Amino acid sequence: MNIYVANIPWKASEEQLKQLFAEYGEVSSAKIIMDKVTQRSRGFGFVEMADDSAGRAAITGLNGFDFLGKTLVVNEARPREEGGGGGRGGNRGGGGYRSGNFNKDY
Repeated sequence: MNIYVANIPWKASEEQLKQLFAEYGEVSSAKIIMDKVTQRSRGFGFVEMADDSAGRAAITGLNGFDFLGKTLVVNEARPREEGGGGGRGGNRGGGGYRSGNFNKDY
């Protein structure tokens, strides 16, 4: 089971996150997402657990849990949506001229 974990403290390590979830069962992996530019934690990550029932127990037990001074938000991870635009809206650009307006005399 893949689990989404939000509100991870900046000082937390992947090993600490893995140990926290290991109290509920076998952890296949624990990954904290890092900012590409600053290489600092973005405050969220994913934990993969080998057993679905252990994963559900971890979600129930750790959602709202105080971890290193911050309250975790823990949910089952949703699959990534294919073909998205990276979360940015379509053609919403501001400024510039709209079609046909650039030749009018004002």
